[in-house]
Amino acid sequence: MQIKKFTAQTLREATEKMKEEFGSEAVILGTRVIEPDLKLGIKKMFEITAGIESDSPEPEKPKTKPTKSNPPAKLKSFEEELKEINNKIYSDRKTSLEPKLTRKNEVVQKASANRETLELEKELKELINNLVQKEVQKSIITEVLEQLKKYNNVLTRDNLESYTLSCLSTLLSTSEFELKPQKKTKVVVLVGPTGVGKTTSIAKLALIAKIIHNLDVGLISVDTFRLGALDQLRIFSEVSHIDMLAAYEPKEMPGLLKKFAKKDIVFIDTAGRSPQNLNQLKKNLEFIKMINVDETLLVLSSTSSTRNLVDSANKFKIFNYNSYIFSKIDESVAHGNILNLVSSTGIPVVFLTNGQVIPDDIIAADSDYIAKLIYS
Repeated sequence: MQIKKFTAQTLREATEKMKEEFGSEAVILGTRVIEPDLKLGIKKMFEITAGIESDSPEPEKPKTKPTKSNPPAKLKSFEEELKEINNKIYSDRKTSLEPKLTRKNEVVQKASANRETLELEKELKELINNLVQKEVQKSIITEVLEQLKKYNNVLTRDNLESYTLSCLSTLLSTSEFELKPQKKTKVVVLVGPTGVGKTTSIAKLALIAKIIHNLDVGLISVDTFRLGALDQLRIFSEVSHIDMLAAYEPKEMPGLLKKFAKKDIVFIDTAGRSPQNLNQLKKNLEFIKMINVDETLLVLSSTSSTRNLVDSANKFKIFNYNSYIFSKIDESVAHGNILNLVSSTGIPVVFLTNGQVIPDDIIAADSDYIAKLIYS
């Protein structure tokens, strides 16, 4: 077996390095945290010790077309797949835990290995039940178990949660939102269904940009249809001393943006629209098409079901959004829906909001944090 150590500032980066060099067949033999040493200029690092069998894999057998004498294989149910994966983990682990012993203590060692295997089996069943309760889709649970199977030689009850969180983290994509002065004004649009918290999210981001990053910020609202929407943003702009303009017609957009030409960043608040009303979505799009946009963020409520999240994500594709903001994570009892949507669309999460306090209740997205949010 070829063994090598991989280090990086995050466990995810170290895992990616391992996969780049060893591929998907790599087996993690151990992990550790390298504590920082400020005197020596050493940052906190994560180290993975991994190995891969040197023997080349057997070539795949040619696929044969189904015939009467060779009928197609029956599709397995999700429960059968889970049982097969679990059995593979347990049987492989049992074999790996049986070292070459003398006949005198072989029976005792086997009994201990079997007991540990049964205990691990119980933990795995609880893990599966937990993910189901967190509304993680069955296909993703199967994928997590497939990843855990690769670590069966080192998997124990003590490190099972750590490895599970690592597996969940690798399935979550996040991105960073840059807040720094640029040569031209950065234009950011927030879109989303009614009542998900777009206006509140804009207020939080605008205040963070101004107070923490010392940027000159402008606000433009095209939400002139909802009663009180303009007043809500106007009151915030007056209190925070951030300039605000409103567009009543799409043709007004270029002129309003020209007035903000010297701003570092401009946030545009759109009207909340039902994903089922395509005509209303297109009316919002008419405003956005009149200007050049740098980033479009789709705001979705984490209290929505996976089905509703997927439907909204599909309907709002006309805005060509590039990342998600998940709001109301403090109000949701399960967060598996976030993983379901992100893993299926491949679009990253940029922010999470967890309350109404401006600007405190907003969190920059981190895959490890979201994995813990889902699993806990």
